[in-house]
Amino acid sequence: MPLKLLPKSPSIFTFKAKLDFRLLCMEYKQLWMLQPLFEDCCLERFDYLCVLLLMAPNYKKPNLRAAAFRRFLSVVLVTLLGVLLFVFLLGTNSVSDVAPSANGFDDDLNPKIGVSVSREKLSLPKQNKLSIQFEERNKLPPRNVDLYPNLAKDHIVIVLYVHNRPQYLKVVVKSLSTVVGISETLLIVSHDGYFEEMNEIIDGIKFCQVKQIFAPYSPHVFSNSFPGVSLNDCKDKDNATEKHCVGNPDQYGNHRSPKIVSLKHHWWWMMNTVWDGLEETRRHSGHILFIEEDHFILPNAYRNLQMLTKLKPRKCPDCYAANLAPCDVNSRGEGVDTLIAERMGNVGYSFNRTVWRKIHRKAREFCFFDDYNWDITMWATVYPSFGAPVYSLRGPRTSAIHFGKCGLHQGQGEKGACIDNGMVNFRIEDTDKIANIKSEWGVRVIQNQPGYKAGFRGWGGWGDERDRQLCLNFALMYHPSKTAASGRVELSTS
Repeated sequence: MPLKLLPKSPSIFTFKAKLDFRLLCMEYKQLWMLQPLFEDCCLERFDYLCVLLLMAPNYKKPNLRAAAFRRFLSVVLVTLLGVLLFVFLLGTNSVSDVAPSANGFDDDLNPKIGVSVSREKLSLPKQNKLSIQFEERNKLPPRNVDLYPNLAKDHIVIVLYVHNRPQYLKVVVKSLSTVVGISETLLIVSHDGYFEEMNEIIDGIKFCQVKQIFAPYSPHVFSNSFPGVSLNDCKDKDNATEKHCVGNPDQYGNHRSPKIVSLKHHWWWMMNTVWDGLEETRRHSGHILFIEEDHFILPNAYRNLQMLTKLKPRKCPDCYAANLAPCDVNSRGEGVDTLIAERMGNVGYSFNRTVWRKIHRKAREFCFFDDYNWDITMWATVYPSFGAPVYSLRGPRTSAIHFGKCGLHQGQGEKGACIDNGMVNFRIEDTDKIANIKSEWGVRVIQNQPGYKAGFRGWGGWGDERDRQLCLNFALMYHPSKTAASGRVELSTS
């Protein structure tokens, strides 16, 4: 529990009011010079500090000389700075960039999922030969290190997660090859199952360092056992008692479909593995960009994202993420000279380790919500549990375009590619080829947007207790016990 040395700012502040208030603070040089220490953390305490110091010049005792008051104010500033540094060193529950602990794991994880298990007793499915091979292959170093031996110091890792839509993947890879700055970073491709054509496409990448990871517990890896299809699994609306079959129906009476539940399993396994499992990223404290195999990436995407992540602490300190595209996938942006803060979207989204820690603490909410879609689960239960709107900062013009014409795992093969006329044609203008976000722009906050919110029950497909337990185990598998003797871990729901 972080030490609360300063009270929180008034809860009546709206998101926009907070932005305006902090801009007022910027006019006071001595005060605003302290703000970078707060970054995204302790921002409510920074609001309070603003109140104190902005009010201070108007407070005068009858016999207090101006010079003495200035000396007094300097002492107050120094004292507050000392307190600030103390709070900063202690660390807080925030959305700022923080460095992980020496072992690469979050020291403040204190599980309480309603279960407490040792790593040896995680109820993961018994692995087959292919599953074990995937785990070993995931440990291999990135390729193309000989071509790009050094990653940029401030690089933003890109994670591309895919299933089996090769026609889509070809388009995405070609678009990535034109992105300015792509050679400076690491591209991680996360596969939900092994498909030779998909693998060949990734093998052909030569424009940056690339690392492939394969979900070892994907339903597509297990042909005759959970998490794939078991012989005695209930199907459709079977009555488990009458049919003597295994499974728990969802809220609509339907039993699990391995092909569908793999969507949520893959995303959650990937997140836990990228942030906490991979040697290349488990100590990465900056932003990580996540894209899918049906996201067309424009040439200026990487440079724009670098600008957004740098501006976010100052322009939108309460924003959790930076997005390359509007949350409305049909929008190409407003085209105005201002930054946009809106609800977090699912196309080209990026966030840092501290946000991941907040998400990870909500593992129980994520794993028990009856919806097979990871993004709807986040919108309907995880984000609302943070207690405040989850905003993302983006530019006024999109840098990523969702082009998928069909969902789930369709789009395999030439005939079923779900791409208009077998190809994707986007008009790339000159402004899409260079960074087009300006540091002097203000921020427009879009509130009360339509979409999935708290209270939505979910589309179902996620009622089987085995899926929920596997999901929880993914959250536990990279977090060994702090107490070596007991090996016990838990996940917090607070």
